[in-house]
Amino acid sequence: MKQSTNIWDYKPWWCQPWSILLTGVSLIGGSWLLLRSLWITVLVAIPVLTWMIFFLLIYPKAMSKSLEELTGD
Repeated sequence: MKQSTNIWDYKPWWCQPWSILLTGVSLIGGSWLLLRSLWITVLVAIPVLTWMIFFLLIYPKAMSKSLEELTGD
């Protein structure tokens, strides 16, 4: 049986793209709504956006490539 190379097939519900986006947007938006400070919101947004880019773009691509190599596709 052929294994899926889609990394999201192996992740729990709380680690799916929609939950990562929802968490990131909530953190950034919540920072703005609570503190009304552009500088603090930017300081929150930089690591959150870095985390989102890594887990939504870089990690899935690398894992998919790795899984393809393992399965020999």
